[in-house]
Amino acid sequence: MKFTVEISKPALKQLEDIQDRRVREQLFKRIIDLANDPEQQGKALKDDLAGLRSVRAVGQRYRIIYQIEARRIVVVVVAVGIRKEGDRTDVYRKAALLVRFRPPN
Repeated sequence: MKFTVEISKPALKQLEDIQDRRVREQLFKRIIDLANDPEQQGKALKDDLAGLRSVRAVGQRYRIIYQIEARRIVVVVVAVGIRKEGDRTDVYRKAALLVRFRPPN
């Protein structure tokens, strides 16, 4: 089943903030690939990020964090960035903040 891919405003901003055009293009291509069987890609996250999935991109350095909304047949990209464990710019830390402060639907 083919999904529609949506990029949240914060994730789009994170993509735009990446200076290297080639990296941005590779990330965007990887995001588009999420339309095909997103359940089979990446890994399920736990704790504060339960319900989200993470997939590696651009030489395993970047992460794309997304949520699958099966009833709408949509993949929503929540965050994009580099994994820097322990750093405040870590993509998982940013995603946790976005999820915590996301307005209710």
